[in-house]
Formats: sequence, C-alpha cells, structure tokens
Amino acid sequence: MKAAVVVFPGSNCDRDVAVALAQSTGRQPLMLWHRETEVPDVDLIVLPGGFSYGDYLRAGAMAAHSPVMREVKVRAERGVPVLGICNGFQVLIECGMLPGILMRNASLRFVCCDVWLRVDSSASLFTAGYGEGQTIRMPVAHNDGNYYADEATIERLFDTGRVAFRYCMPDGTVDAAANPNGSQRNIAGVLNGRGNVLGMMPHPERLADARLGGTDGRAMFDGLLATVH
Repeated sequence: MKAAVVVFPGSNCDRDVAVALAQSTGRQPLMLWHRETEVPDVDLIVLPGGFSYGDYLRAGAMAAHSPVMREVKVRAERGVPVLGICNGFQVLIECGMLPGILMRNASLRFVCCDVWLRVDSSASLFTAGYGEGQTIRMPVAHNDGNYYADEATIERLFDTGRVAFRYCMPDGTVDAAANPNGSQRNIAGVLNGRGNVLGMMPHPERLADARLGGTDGRAMFDGLLATVH
C-alpha cells in the first residue's frame, strides 16, 4: 500500500502518522508539501493532526484552500481513501468533504487525554480492523473538536452507518460523561457517503506501538493495509 501524508505549515503529527504507516505497511509514505498541485498515484492520503496555519480564522480553514487540497478532493471523488485526523478532520470539514462543523470544545478549554471509543461501524476501509461495538482507547488533543450538524444530517449519518466512532465509557456505554468536547451524540468520527473519507478527532497514530502504551490505533492501519488495493 502506497500512502501519502500531506504536510501543512503547523502540522505536528505528520511524522507520527508516517511512523505508524511505515510500521503497518513496511514502506515509508510520501510526505506531500501543501503547495504541491499534483499527487502521485497512491492508495491512501492522510491529513495529519496539528495546527495548520496556526488555526488562524478557524481550525483548518486556511489549509482547506491549500493547492494540494484541490487534488485531494479529486482523488477522493475517484475513490482514493482519505483519512483526516484531528486537524485533518477540521480540514475535511472546511473544504466540504464531510458534513457538519467542528466548534470550540464545550468546556472552552484545550482537551488532552485518553478517551474510550465505541466502533459504531466496522464496514468501512478504516474500521475493518475492528469489530462492530468494540471498545478501544485513543488519545485526543484539541481545542475545536465539538462536532455539530443539524438534526436531519445527524439522523442521516446514523441511518446510513456513517458514524464510525463515538466517545464512550470503558464498558462501551455511550454517556455524556465520556464526551470530552460536547460533540452531538458523542460523535468522534464520521464517514462520507461513499465511505472512502473518514474524519476523526482521536489520534490512532499515537497509540499504534506498545512502547507508547497501547496498540488500539494500529488496528486501523493494519486494517487499511488488508483492505486497500
């Protein structure tokens, strides 16, 4: 599997996700600078976490207009899988590749901690390494992760299996006490209609090696390797 990681000014998780991809795929991903106007043929594109353009205007708003994003959108429309993690999720929202918005955390504070997630859908390329209903642990670190969409959109996401992850208690119970940012219905990750674009606030790349304290995130990258052709 050939992967590309887009690097924006202010990205700080690009190397983390590159390491995780290399561990699962056995090959180094292409590091793609945001000013590039062409993307080589790859099997996966990742928009990493960080603070692109210092989060000026809104988180992800300026990065959404980077030259490379025009080509990322074209590739996604052709079916290439695109994964946006944290700031990458914000970029996907800002450029219209996923519905809804990501607002300031309900606490109005930066949140940095491990959270529990319930895998609501294991039918996508990104969640193939998990079982539906499985409970996993991943870190979050964000200021603007409060997912919001109108009620009709929320219902459509659930009805069509496009909610990939939800914040939950360790036993899998979806409860407001497990929600770190105020996201509607504890939503932590959503898919596009075709299922080849995933945006998520938690960081799978930060828990993809036992030396980092766990491997729940690695299953995502291993699953992609097994399903992406």
